Amino acid sequence: MPVLPSPPPFTLVNARVLSPDGLTSGDVAIVDGRITDSCAGRRVDALGLMVLPGMVDLHGDAFERHLAPRRGALRHLDDGLRAVEQELAANGITTAYLPQFWSWQGGMRGPDFARWLCVGLGKYGASLDIRVQLRLDVACHADFDDVRALIVEHGIDYLVLNDHLPHDALAAGKRPPRLDGQAIRANRSPTEHLSLMRELHDAMPQAWVRVADLLASFSDMRIGSHDDATPQERTEMRRLGAGIAEFPMTEETLQSARKAGDFIILGAPNVVRGRSHDRGVPARAMIEAGLCDALASDYHYPSLHHAAFTLKAGGMPLADAWALVSRSPAMMMGMDDRGVIAQGKRADLVLVEEGSRRLVGTIAAGRLVYVTEPLTMRLLAA
Repeated sequence: MPVLPSPPPFTLVNARVLSPDGLTSGDVAIVDGRITDSCAGRRVDALGLMVLPGMVDLHGDAFERHLAPRRGALRHLDDGLRAVEQELAANGITTAYLPQFWSWQGGMRGPDFARWLCVGLGKYGASLDIRVQLRLDVACHADFDDVRALIVEHGIDYLVLNDHLPHDALAAGKRPPRLDGQAIRANRSPTEHLSLMRELHDAMPQAWVRVADLLASFSDMRIGSHDDATPQERTEMRRLGAGIAEFPMTEETLQSARKAGDFIILGAPNVVRGRSHDRGVPARAMIEAGLCDALASDYHYPSLHHAAFTLKAGGMPLADAWALVSRSPAMMMGMDDRGVIAQGKRADLVLVEEGSRRLVGTIAAGRLVYVTEPLTMRLLAA
């Protein structure tokens, strides 16, 4: 990955700075991409602005529309990654995991696309910290040697287990729903696609044994599972080493995860909407019950900061609400250099108008990656 030059020092003055204890008036000085306790460089007036820790998004699918706008339209991956980075920055997300499938489903969810994304991201040279979360479909057990090689080569540090086979339909000998559309996206005939699904369904006992061996070979990688529907599913995933539960589907599953000490991620759009878009639990109620450690943008990047302010409007202290999108997900990934505004930490910051809650600036490792009014004119005047 290209090495970016060190950004010049500067200090945000007259700001309202968020700490774990709440908002306080003060200054934030930045030198060599880190927060320091002494003023340095240009002084930028941040009067009327809140300075909040940059957000850490552990699962955001919204990148897909930039990398696959229409079939064959994106010839240069840099163009798509640039659009992804700009949208992340405009929404205050300074650390982002792109959940990329390795799946039998093919197309954008297939192994070739996963390799293409990992190689392209490694060459891109992002100003933000953008990483790949590998969403491994357990049924792809024949590919596990290639999966292990991809993880090692690209330093992937977060793997999430998925099983998207329509087992009920296959076990009953029925034609799965949406078969034709899936086959077209995978560049297969419906007959070929159905035959593959049946073959993978029959081999699932072997797949579960092999995935356990794969996961056991990695000692320092975060492992999660996605959409656990029952406490039994969560227990099995935990047995495999998946200590992170992404978007559990029922309150009983959440209670099981909490009792076992698992980390729990819920969807920010669920908080903003007030309900799940797909039969899931209502996130606000689960947060109030203490059944959530972090929020993720899921399918909509702007929902991450809107969710924090929605929780604040509902009575949660801003420091606690913002921790769900910054400090807590950072801690979950073992990133102790971000998520809070403190001396020596990465200067990953979000600037928000205190009155309107409008996001007007994003700083990533000391670099201004998104700027709009009223911050633009203040920077010119500094």
